[in-house]
Order: sequence, then C-alpha cells, then structure tokens
Amino acid sequence: MRMDLPTLTTLVTTLRLAIAVQGTPMDAFRSNIAAIHARDRAAYLSHYLHTPELARVGPDGLRQGYDEFARGAGEGWPDTLVATHLRIVPVAPDVAYGVYRYRVVDTSGSARGVSERVFVRTPAGWKVAVTTAFPTPGAAPPPTAFLGATLVDGTGAAPVRNAVVVMRDGRVACAGPRAACPVPPDADTVNALGKWIIPGLVDTHVHFSQTGWVDGRPDALDLRDQYPYDQVEADLHARPERFFRSYLCSGVTSVFDVGGYAWTLDLQARTAQSSTAPRVLSAGPLLSTIDHWLNLADQRQFIYMADEATVRQAVRAHKAWGAAAMKVWYIMPPQPPDTARVSALVAAAGDEARKVGLPLIVHATGLWEAKDALRAGARVLVHSVWSAPVDDEFLALARRAGTIYVPTLMVPDGYRQVAARRFERERQPLGCVDPGTRAKALATDSVAPAKRPTAAVLEQRTTRTTQGLAQGQANLKRVHDAGIPIALGTDAGNPLTLHGASVFMELEAMQAAGLTPLDVLVAATRTGARALGLDSTGTVTAGATADLVVLDADPLVDIKNVRRIALVVRRGEVYTRRELEYR
Repeated sequence: MRMDLPTLTTLVTTLRLAIAVQGTPMDAFRSNIAAIHARDRAAYLSHYLHTPELARVGPDGLRQGYDEFARGAGEGWPDTLVATHLRIVPVAPDVAYGVYRYRVVDTSGSARGVSERVFVRTPAGWKVAVTTAFPTPGAAPPPTAFLGATLVDGTGAAPVRNAVVVMRDGRVACAGPRAACPVPPDADTVNALGKWIIPGLVDTHVHFSQTGWVDGRPDALDLRDQYPYDQVEADLHARPERFFRSYLCSGVTSVFDVGGYAWTLDLQARTAQSSTAPRVLSAGPLLSTIDHWLNLADQRQFIYMADEATVRQAVRAHKAWGAAAMKVWYIMPPQPPDTARVSALVAAAGDEARKVGLPLIVHATGLWEAKDALRAGARVLVHSVWSAPVDDEFLALARRAGTIYVPTLMVPDGYRQVAARRFERERQPLGCVDPGTRAKALATDSVAPAKRPTAAVLEQRTTRTTQGLAQGQANLKRVHDAGIPIALGTDAGNPLTLHGASVFMELEAMQAAGLTPLDVLVAATRTGARALGLDSTGTVTAGATADLVVLDADPLVDIKNVRRIALVVRRGEVYTRRELEYR
C-alpha cells in the first residue's frame, strides 16, 4: 500500500508515541487503565499477552487463557473507574509488579478494591502476564486532605477560609485553619481552592418502600393493572441500592426511613459501615390511626391501631426488631372523629415507646393532631402543620417535649403534578435518578389520560396546594423564630418526590420561607443528624464521620448553590459528582 508523505509522517509519529507510552512498566500501567476509561476494547486487549498462559485471579480463583478473556472484554464497562495509588515494583530487568486501588460505579452501585498486574517486557513493549482484582469492602479509604476550600462546618459557626480538612479511617481527623491542621505526610491531597465544604446532607423523611412515582402509591393514581403492586414492592425489596447512588449523587449521606415494610429495617445494618450507600436508619411498619388498604397480602406497612393492646404489642415488636423509632401516622378518621379514642391510642404508643426506649415520631399535619402528638411525647414531627397557623400552645408543647420539627414542604406538589399530568423536570436533577425511575417520571405527562381530573378539579387542587405551601412556610418561620429545632425532610418515595434529587427543592422552599442559607444548612446537617440520633454525623469537625460535600459555589449566598456539587465524600471515600450520575 502506497502512502503519501503526510500519512507516513502521521503513522511514524503515532508509532513513536505508542513506543514512548510503553517505555516503562508505569507507562504501560497507565495506558492500560486509560483504555478502560476510554472503553476502547482494542486498546485494552493490546496490553495483555496473547497466550494461553495469561493468568487472571479473583475471589473465584485462577483462570487462564487469552481467548476466553478477550471474548468477555468490553461487555461490562463500568460507568466510572477511579484508579489511585498506582505503584510499580521492579522484580527483574524484564519483570515488574504493579498494584493500584480501584473504585468502580455502575448501575448496581459502587465497589472498591485492589487490583494487581505483573508486567513482562516483550519486543512489542511491556505486557500484562498476570492480572488480579479483589474487592475490599471493609478496608478504610486512604487518608485524604482537602486544601484551600471555605469550610462551613454545619455547627452554625462562621465559615473558615483557606481551610484544611483531613480524613483518616473514615472520620474527620482535623478540620479548620491551615495553622491548626497540618497535613500528614501519608495523606493524598486534593486542591480545593475556590470550593466550599459542607457536611453531607441528612434527609430525615424518606420511604424505601415507595418508588418516587405512582406505581409505589396506587392510592394517588391506580395503575395496578399495568404495574402490579406486589411486583413493584418485590422489586423495591430486591434492589433498594438503586436509590443509594441517587442519594449520594445528591449530596445526601444519611437518611431516615420513617415508615415501610419490615425489610427496610435490614438496611440499617447493610449501610452502617458502607462507603457506597447513605447511612440508613429505619422505623419499619408504622402505626396508623386509620385502617389503610395499602398493604401486601402477607405483610403490612400500615398497622391499624385497633386497640391499646395492639398498639403496645406493636411498639414492643419494633424494639425487638431493632427499629430506630416508632412512627405514628396520625390521620383523623372520617367525621365525626372519635377524637378521645384516637388520642388515647396515640398516648399509649408514646407511653410504650418511652418504656422500651424508642423515639416517637409522628406524621400530623393538622394542628389539633400535632398538639396531641406533642403531648404524647413526639420527638420528631415529620410534617408541617398545614391546617392552621401554629399558636403559642403548640410552641410551648414543642419546647417542653424537645421536639424537632421537619417541615416537609414540597411533597404535596408532587401529587399536584401527578394530577395535572405535568412533571416539572427542571426542579430535580435527573442525572441523579436511576434510569427506571427517570423513565416513569418522564412518562407522567402522558399516563392514564382517561383518569385525568377535570380542569375545575385541577384548579381546586392547585389552589389547595399553593395555600398549603404558604401555610407550611409561615409555620416553619414561626417555629424557627421560636427556637424550635428544624430538620430537613423530603418524604422521598412519594409520587414525583424523587429519592435524592428532591432534596434541592426542599432546601430552596425552606429558604423561601424566610430562613437564611446558614439556617437551612444547619437544619439539613447537624439538626438532621440529631433527629436520627447520630451524634457523630452532621458536622465537619474532628471525630465526626467523614461525610461531606464539596461545592463549586457559596451556599451561604444562596442555598441553590448546594446544587453545584463537585465531590461527595461518604466515610472518607471521595466521589466526583460525575461518576455518581447515571449515564
């Protein structure tokens, strides 16, 4: 084949670059990993010996042979591969040992481990003769120091400019001015100049037993003929990790599941030491003042408060199951309400919860019910009071009980969007939403047109939603001004209140209610951790769990800047926002 001079010159240059790239074992090592990043199958395979002796070792043992290896190459590229701590050790003039730490993120979640290579020199350059990969889920991330950012530590203190945050063994070793936090010699350093560091966000009100769309709440829009409820719930039980990544992508590092099927209790142990999932606390099945039908044939998420014996037995069972709290769904029964009976049952729940040592948390959106919950000892109110302005009696009861108030302002708007068949997609960053949920949310506008309410009904609903939000925001401001602690909660899992992604519109609604950005941040971090009973989370201070978020813009100027996430850190493991987003 004849080549003109420009083509020949280009070829020679390319060959020289290829030889240069393969000039040392480290060059070959970096090129091997670069091929994975590029998803370049041919380049990836070019780094391996094309022999039957090629050895691959993992948890399942030794495999040999190039052909089998080549057949599977490229079938499962990770969404992201992060390779750090590359090291090369010469073994002989023509043999070198290489090792690196890896972290991969794909649709199933995140995993990390150690991978090795044995390189041998060949006439074509350094090639891989042996490759290994071993997951290390229990190992602590390497020590890391962020340098130069402005630190907003979640305590309410003034920001620290040009700060240093050192993380070791999954905890914050030091956080503060450079003079107070020397950088250890063994720590990886990250230049965070021009960034802002805040604690990881805490969402005190989520539901893993709900999808974020109507298939998980057929009482909002009944599509069970297309999405059988038992199958939806079985899938949620089988794959709750689809939402883990959504939360981390949104900067949320701890969540409180305040009501769901019993399997949600298992998430507590599963996530307690994880760096690939938010810390999950769970209340399990909730006590309900009404006999709600949204249960499965063989299990309940709503336990009807039929009588005092049922209530007390349920509370004791929750303690035995390891629940983090006892939740009461305080919905006043149809008129005329039997207020005395219901009040006595809620009081019994509070009394038994005190006896067994479980915090009582209550859904109560009516002022009367909220006051009754406070008298029963509610430690957390997981919703705004929407029915009327809070009064002095409410505030006094909340102070006396030491209650944390969770406004949960935006969840009714998701139901409004479902009724209107108009998903307002710009309000929640869909890159953080798993593809299955995203597709359903985007289908909202066209689903079940025959069941769409009339224009008059939609107008009435919109008016109620708008009025409810205004009342909720006014009550939030008054509760905050009265010194009652506030925590962030979204009620994620409800229709179009998406897991993880909904946190931003909730933060912004709290700011719109009149709270300062710093007030909102404290509510979303330190006070949220208090609501969960986690005393080592919610601040970026020495000894705290290393859960934090690095932002590209100042959150104290506008809470909307919390959307500008650069990095998320969970127990010392550092993720870029890009790698956590779904492709």
